[in-house]
Amino acid sequence: MSLKRRQFLLFSSLSAIAAFVSAGKSFSRQINPKFAKKDLLLRFVSVADTGTGAKGQYDVAQAMTNYHSKNLYDLIVLAGDNIYNNGEMEKIGEVFERPYAALLKQKVKFQACLGNHDIRTANGEKQVKYPDFNMKGRYYTFSRGLVQFFALDTNDNADWKNQLSWLEQELSRSKATWKVVFGHHPVYASGVYGSNPAFIQTFTPLFQKYSVQLYINGHEHHYERTRAINGTTYIICGAGAGNRPVGKNEWTQYSTSNLSFAAYEVYADKIEVSAIGIDNRVFDRGVIPLKST
Repeated sequence: MSLKRRQFLLFSSLSAIAAFVSAGKSFSRQINPKFAKKDLLLRFVSVADTGTGAKGQYDVAQAMTNYHSKNLYDLIVLAGDNIYNNGEMEKIGEVFERPYAALLKQKVKFQACLGNHDIRTANGEKQVKYPDFNMKGRYYTFSRGLVQFFALDTNDNADWKNQLSWLEQELSRSKATWKVVFGHHPVYASGVYGSNPAFIQTFTPLFQKYSVQLYINGHEHHYERTRAINGTTYIICGAGAGNRPVGKNEWTQYSTSNLSFAAYEVYADKIEVSAIGIDNRVFDRGVIPLKST
């Protein structure tokens, strides 16, 4: 074999290795080795119904910051009602920028959707344009390595016809291993509002058809994790600032009104879910398999 041929093969191999390493870093978002777990692809958290600026929000925000100090993450799913009571952007400092200042300083990225309180002013358009909410529209998608997220506008005045067409199109062409949908309103819930029959009829067939493993929402001010329902686990993380009573249903795996947020560790074959209270303790753990039996 000629010298030039050997050099070409060597450089090609090095390029392939570099590309593989780069892809791996993008999956883990360059998690500090000090905090890394073997085969961990992505760590993120979710919280909702946060925008009060009151003590409860600060308590949960501090717990999220404490978790970040030991379990590095750079993505927060913010599932609506970002600004109480009427979505007024002039409150953004007191209900978002100050409570989460430590996380924002660490370059943690929030990906928001609109809640029912958010659309009371200018139909939420100013929030859609607010840079630190990172919304590409009223509904949008983004990916982190093997995980694709789909953010929805679940409000009554949403553009449902076009949004549902978009959602099915995006789900159908997604090549992601993991598909995570989030919106403000629940599909299944055991709280004040309860389950939404219209959403069960609309969303669950799509989720089953296109293998959506996880749906995240707020609106109900409690934490609740369902068992896998036709392959999809539903998680409510709406106790991000205040709480309300919650019961249980036959599909409920765990529910509580504790002020809290949810954390997710994504692997090739499972997502490990932890629910964390303001005492920094994990009060619920669950596993979402890649494919439910």
